[in-house]
Amino acid sequence: MKYVWPPIIGAIEERQKKIADGLAASEEGEKALEVAEEQVNELLKEAKAQAASIIEQAKKRGTSIVDEETQRGLSEREKIIAQGHSEIEAEKNRTKEELRKKVAFLAIAGAEKILEREIDAAAQSDIVEKLVTEL
Repeated sequence: MKYVWPPIIGAIEERQKKIADGLAASEEGEKALEVAEEQVNELLKEAKAQAASIIEQAKKRGTSIVDEETQRGLSEREKIIAQGHSEIEAEKNRTKEELRKKVAFLAIAGAEKILEREIDAAAQSDIVEKLVTEL
């Protein structure tokens, strides 16, 4: 038996060594897994913080854009209103001037009828201009 036991014991020792090495590798793998999980958790925390920061910046920028566009809209509205008032004033002045000319023309026509004579064009124009400035 002297010759049988040494190879069996050698095989058993080799098997024990492989099992021990496997267990050691398993423990190292578990430690590496724990370290990796901690790193993943840390990276997730950083990513969430960055995402929250980006979202906050986007909200601030969105509010800023809304405020800017509101102000731009208000100033555009004021500009359009002022332009409308100017156009109304100009149209009112044109209408007054046209009305003055028509009144002057009617006054001259009435005066011609009263006098039963016609005034020459130059005199009529001169009278119309004087009446327009007086009105």
